[in-house]
Amino acid sequence: MSSTPSTTDSATTPPFADSPLSVNAAVRPLLQRLLDQADELRVQVGQDASGVRIVDAGIAAPGSVAAGVLVGEICMGGLGRVQLAAQGYGDASSGWPTWLEVSSSQPVLACLASQYAGWSLSASKEEAGGKKFFSLGSGPARALAGKEELFKELGYRDPIAAAERSGVLVLEVDRAPPPVVVEKVLRDCGLRPEQLTLILTPTRSLAGTTQVVARVLEVALHKAHELHFPLEHIVDGVASAPLPSPGADGLDAMGRTNDAILYGGRVQLTVRGGDDAARLLAKELPSLNSRDYGRGFADIFKAAEYDFYKIDGALFAPAEVWVSSLESGKTWHAGRLNLDLLRGQWLDAA
Repeated sequence: MSSTPSTTDSATTPPFADSPLSVNAAVRPLLQRLLDQADELRVQVGQDASGVRIVDAGIAAPGSVAAGVLVGEICMGGLGRVQLAAQGYGDASSGWPTWLEVSSSQPVLACLASQYAGWSLSASKEEAGGKKFFSLGSGPARALAGKEELFKELGYRDPIAAAERSGVLVLEVDRAPPPVVVEKVLRDCGLRPEQLTLILTPTRSLAGTTQVVARVLEVALHKAHELHFPLEHIVDGVASAPLPSPGADGLDAMGRTNDAILYGGRVQLTVRGGDDAARLLAKELPSLNSRDYGRGFADIFKAAEYDFYKIDGALFAPAEVWVSSLESGKTWHAGRLNLDLLRGQWLDAA
């Protein structure tokens, strides 16, 4: 979509620079619910040596799908909704029993300023005490640190008042982060230990699988950004994707969660702006535009020698999209579900 103007322009104010919405403030009731219902949700709440709160949602604790749904909403900074839906759009012939539905009336802030796993956090073998550590942080604390280029483009920093300052960060990891990483998060976010909560969700867990599939709308927003569609023109978003069982290992789990979106994700975006841009967005957004489309993601990743940068970026998109114009009332549709591929990957004969 190179013909569409970029969202950045040195002569204009970034589109979300004046937003009064605080993702870290909005998420507090959700975090409190996670803490209050820890036993019910099968998560464990503790502290590290510095006093940072650690929520284990799938390492030593078993976690649950319900915890993953709540973590998905926490990742969206309290500006989105995630819920379970049987059979997907109520269609008993959909081919998979359980789906996630995601929606937001603030999709750019919810998905890109909060949910997107864009904060790279790492520690060397020496720093981490014998084993290298790497994770991509997601969730509202990203908007306190603002370390990613994306925040410059959005112009958004969480406006939470200093007296109320707190932050939540979600890490897809199978072990707690080492102190050097925790110290970096505290420093970059400007938080004291008692003000930070880290939620740990391995992809190979019920909560981890659920919160990753709940990124189906975020994947569409990120792809629209890559296509240079003006982010401030995206005003509403609704999405769904089938929820698989967790994979047998880390690679299988990553494959299943990606496949759920690439081959089972459905997204409707409501946008402002001209019809030509909306129609082109619908045409270019779906995953089937990728040269790598048509195989399970785990196989694609292996063939790419476990290097994400060797995979065609056009693949990282929902399977089916609708783009609706707020001005003209027109809607454009492109892409399609590939549930046969998903059933072949996920379903065994009885």
